[in-house]
Amino acid sequence: MLEVTSLYKSYRNHKVLSGVSLTASPGECVGIIGSNGCGKTTLLSILAGAVRADKGSIRFRGREAVGHAKVFYEEAAYVPQENPLMEELTVKDNLSLWYQGSRARMEEDLKTGAAAMLGIGEMLKKPVRTLSGGMKKRLSIACALSNHGSVLILDEPGAALDLECKAEIRSYLEKYRKEGGTILLTSHELPELSLCTAMYVLKKGVLQRIDEGLKEQELIEIFRKE
Repeated sequence: MLEVTSLYKSYRNHKVLSGVSLTASPGECVGIIGSNGCGKTTLLSILAGAVRADKGSIRFRGREAVGHAKVFYEEAAYVPQENPLMEELTVKDNLSLWYQGSRARMEEDLKTGAAAMLGIGEMLKKPVRTLSGGMKKRLSIACALSNHGSVLILDEPGAALDLECKAEIRSYLEKYRKEGGTILLTSHELPELSLCTAMYVLKKGVLQRIDEGLKEQELIEIFRKE
């Protein structure tokens, strides 16, 4: 289980997070929505260990991560919105570069693990610069999950992808969740949000629980409310 308690974050005099708390269990997909600039990316970056909170607690499977970089390294699988891959290298070289484990374990993942489910083995020799956006996203997810972490954290996973690629990513995420994985994601897209078993809106630095399955206009009204 992921347990987040009273996270605070400010940049100079601007408060971004003002006491964010949430929990997520195995088999859950938690969606976080909010207007542009509300702090969603900052929150995910903190949960992934890429940015440090000013105050608060983050526990993965009972292990405190704040102040313990190894816990983030072992438990958080983070896929940022921007492509983190090395474009001039091949798919296999990128996987080897990012992989957190032995070569034997990587080969096993390519046969039966996340890399296999994402179809990475079919494109190992291709330079990343020649891949479609969807292929790059699949590779980014495989690289992130190379630590076999307990929580997959995705910032706008379908951004800039075509409809077919979006559907492929959603299909994998649904399978990952049903097999007991925990997912946290931010998105503005209803098909992605339909994967979520729990939903929050980030507004004025705090998370508010909302119903899953809301229609577009209902979400817009939530954004408009003070």
